[in-house]
Amino acid sequence: MPELPEVEIVKRGLEGALLVDGVGARIDTLTFNRPNLRVLLPVHLPDALKGQRFSSFTRRGKYVVAFVESGAGFILHLGMSGVVKIIPKDERYIPAKHDHVVFKMDDGGHVVFNDPRRFGFLKATTRDDWQFDDSFRGMGPEPLSNGFNGPILAERLKGRSGPIKTALLDQKIVAGVGNIYACEALYMAGISPKRSAGSVQGKRAERLAAAIVDVLTRAIESGGSSLKDYYQADGSLGYFQHSFKVYDREGDIVDGKHPVVRIVQSGRSTFYCPAKQR
Repeated sequence: MPELPEVEIVKRGLEGALLVDGVGARIDTLTFNRPNLRVLLPVHLPDALKGQRFSSFTRRGKYVVAFVESGAGFILHLGMSGVVKIIPKDERYIPAKHDHVVFKMDDGGHVVFNDPRRFGFLKATTRDDWQFDDSFRGMGPEPLSNGFNGPILAERLKGRSGPIKTALLDQKIVAGVGNIYACEALYMAGISPKRSAGSVQGKRAERLAAAIVDVLTRAIESGGSSLKDYYQADGSLGYFQHSFKVYDREGDIVDGKHPVVRIVQSGRSTFYCPAKQR
């Protein structure tokens, strides 16, 4: 599933294509090619967006939120296999299998949400109430914001007896971190994924918070991690997967001596170095 860096890159791709010099592209039509993805598609949204210009895009956790000039908008979640395709006005749009949501712009360009597994969703919202949507209720701080640091992370982990790796996947602890970047951040911080989450306090929490920020920032700069279904909105691939220290590297020697180990936690693969991570 795309994590914070991949979703941030999609958001930036939409901004670059649909907001030019502060002027938003105008929507001609919005077409749904099926009635539902993970949930029913909002049947009133095409009329609400028709003829409107995009005004802003934001990201919260693993969600892209977009608004038009009227204040109407939508929340997009990519799910397991969803991708956003941007087809410029000078390129012909050729419909493909699993193109479920199609924005046609008034200049002839298209923005398409393609989702083979249909685990993603598109929900209607407005600029005034989007933060109250169930998707964001109780969501933790954005790790790349000023509202995230070691003490804040330590406070959110306090009293948790489960493993720290599992806690990092809880979006109520910190927004946007998933399996890949949790493994990488724990390696960078020298913390075992099996350690009790509540024991990550003080300097440990400071190291982990700094590692989370660092790995997410570097992943964004690298265009994300192109694994399985993910690619950028312009069709290009990210390359942060070539920088993985432990993720998907079972058996590799990463510290000059000890191999990466794979274990399963809460149904997810965890990769770590027992010699380095305590």
